[in-house]
Amino acid sequence: MTAVTPSASGRPWRRRSTWRNLMRDRPLYPLLALLVVMVALVQLVQPGTVSPGWAAVNVRQAAVLAILAGCQTLTMLTGGIDLSVGYVASMSGFVTATFVHQPGGWALGVAVALAAAALAGVVNGVGIGVFKVHPLIMTLGMGLIVYGLANVWQLQSVQTGSGVPPVLRTLGVGMVADVVPYNLGVFVPLALLIIVGLRRTGYGRMLYAIGDNPVAARLSGVRDWQVIVVLYVISALLAAIAGLLQSGLTNTASVTLVQTYVLPSVAATVIGGTSIMGGRGGYSGTIVGALILTVLTGFLSILLPEPWRQIVFGSIVVLVAAAYTRVTDAA
Repeated sequence: MTAVTPSASGRPWRRRSTWRNLMRDRPLYPLLALLVVMVALVQLVQPGTVSPGWAAVNVRQAAVLAILAGCQTLTMLTGGIDLSVGYVASMSGFVTATFVHQPGGWALGVAVALAAAALAGVVNGVGIGVFKVHPLIMTLGMGLIVYGLANVWQLQSVQTGSGVPPVLRTLGVGMVADVVPYNLGVFVPLALLIIVGLRRTGYGRMLYAIGDNPVAARLSGVRDWQVIVVLYVISALLAAIAGLLQSGLTNTASVTLVQTYVLPSVAATVIGGTSIMGGRGGYSGTIVGALILTVLTGFLSILLPEPWRQIVFGSIVVLVAAAYTRVTDAA
């Protein structure tokens, strides 16, 4: 009688294809495991750091990034991208601040900011969906236009934009019992709308269809240009909301406040399992990706000074995103 040697075929968990399929179809599981490992590393490097208060602060900071990453998730599902979100978000917080001491107050400022963001989204959508301008070029150009107009508004209003409304400051930094951030009251409903909208609505299915095979989607009766216009309006409105939360969190309103979040929002989306080629992904993984990047930022701040922290952070993001994209796209 000969002994039977166990092989990889008898142990599916050892197969490379099994892990690839897991990361492609169920990215939430490996991402959650990575998040747990990073939290453990923070505690190991600096014992006593991890606590309910520490978790609340990280969740509060990650909420803004996760909303901006939601913009990227939705647009990437169609094979696009939105590089204007940083400019639109900064404009939103700044414009709202300039209305604090004006007739109508901060509420009118929020309405004006959301209307301006929606208009920017319409222009993006028409340029991409109707005139077929590449999303990267269109949204980058639109972002620069928004940035320029925000500067013009700043000169016309002769204000610095530092008067953040108290309600936004409370919403941005406040917590319930020092463990539940107030901004979750905005983020959680938005996250549920995105997740349910992608999974349970016809519009969500059309986003996947356009990203997977735009020709087949058009032949099946999908008016892709209308879907694209609505998509970029939604993206711009989400960015505006993120800008309002960020201005409250930092108690600052400027025309450049949120611009540094653009590339991390793209990284969080890719790390979260959304394909840059379109047609595959989801928002749940993006949320965890935003949390991972937030924890990573705090972890590096413990170890390194600012210049080196930026270098290492950027390198890690590029390597992780590249490796994850290679694994999932090869699956």
